[in-house]
Amino acid sequence: MNDLVRQHTALGDSDLEWLHLLVSEWQLLSDLSFADLVLWVPTRDGTRYVSVAQMRPNTGPTSYQDDMVGHLVPRGRRPLLDAALDEGRIVREGDPEWREEVPVRVESIPVRREGRVLGVIARNTNLLTVRTPSRLELTYLQSASDLAQMIAAGSFPFPGEQVDMDASPRAGDGLIRLDSDGIVQYASPNALSAYHRLGLAADLVGHHLGEVTADLAPSRGAVDEALVKIASGWAPRETEVEGEECAIQLRAIPLKPKGRRIGSLVLCRDVTELRRRERELITKDATIREIHHRVKNNLQTVAALLRLQARRMDSAPARSALEEAVRRVGSIAIVHETLSQTLDERVEFDSIADRVLAMVSELSPGRVAGRRVGRFGILAAEVATPLSMVLTELLQNALEHGFGPGDQGEVEVGAVRTRALDGNGSRAQERLLITVSDNGRGMPDGFDPQNSGNLGLQIVRTLVVGELGGSFDMLPAPGGGTRVLLDLRIDAD
Repeated sequence: MNDLVRQHTALGDSDLEWLHLLVSEWQLLSDLSFADLVLWVPTRDGTRYVSVAQMRPNTGPTSYQDDMVGHLVPRGRRPLLDAALDEGRIVREGDPEWREEVPVRVESIPVRREGRVLGVIARNTNLLTVRTPSRLELTYLQSASDLAQMIAAGSFPFPGEQVDMDASPRAGDGLIRLDSDGIVQYASPNALSAYHRLGLAADLVGHHLGEVTADLAPSRGAVDEALVKIASGWAPRETEVEGEECAIQLRAIPLKPKGRRIGSLVLCRDVTELRRRERELITKDATIREIHHRVKNNLQTVAALLRLQARRMDSAPARSALEEAVRRVGSIAIVHETLSQTLDERVEFDSIADRVLAMVSELSPGRVAGRRVGRFGILAAEVATPLSMVLTELLQNALEHGFGPGDQGEVEVGAVRTRALDGNGSRAQERLLITVSDNGRGMPDGFDPQNSGNLGLQIVRTLVVGELGGSFDMLPAPGGGTRVLLDLRIDAD
């Protein structure tokens, strides 16, 4: 809609924002009218109309099988649009149109904002299935007529009341029509069922909805007065009422078709099951985070025990092996600590890489500097855990074997993410290219990184190739030193 309005019309940003607010609300008008809605806006030169938005009803058959958005119509071809735009009134004159052997009643509703008509809503009703309307349908149609008059007068939608179409109740969820005193004139079967689950034993018609709702809700002191006002439809507000075993979401819409409040619509939705699932998800997330937190604590305890054992060792190789084990356990603990602070099994790996780099740099304080370039980005836990161990082994190997006791130098960890379509061209494949480079003394002559090496390199090969499904190579770095290359496949979002 933004592109169409800016390309073809002279409307400003504030007018466009009003149209967005209207479109966020007009599913309700479409459902109450049993009709398709198409929003037409005059072009910049005033010679044509452009359709910028379209809505089909959930309550009846559509009048448009095709998408109308983006169509341009010359002025004069649709007289009802011209009349509604020029005269600023709802136009219903004329005989039904025939579209593909289907009779369609066409009406035009001017969209007014601050005294100016911005465009016109064409309301198209499929008459093929018209029958004697029920009380529910009559209430729908009357409410739709009131909303249409409010749109034409510029009093609907309500400024500052942005509606989430996916989260708010819809007409089919449950509808209650109130008079100006808040007395229920009509309640749809779904609305009545929702209130019965809340604890109502009688009918709603003839009762004050605000007082009935407050009586059914658990007592919350001063909140009850606000609940009475909201449920009575005095202001465009949403609220939720929770009983002992039921939760009802309410949305009030004051009706002022001629500038004076004549009553209200209250849409209601039973959200009991939705709230139960949300609570289960919250409990599950909290449990997962607690598990990661406890695993981190246990790993840190293991690392502390290994560190104590290392201090008691008289053998230098044995002490060194235990210290390596401490760092391996510590790298896994870092990942679990990060996971314990997130809502899903995904982590921002850059901070983990920095902490692993700092932990391993303690092997040569003040002599070898470590730094990271590029971004790892967000990784899944099943990638982050083995990758943290791989980085630990590679950095530890570079510091221990790339530099002598008095040498100074630098170790750099680089990361680049790339994305490309797979061989079928249907799904994006994301890869993570990692380099670990040092400017140390390089690899010894005849060294084969794929078959030889210490335990650390064996762990790297196993994790990279076997668990992460990537590739691993170790080469002489330009200008001296060693460069390790890792190429890992990561599932794209």
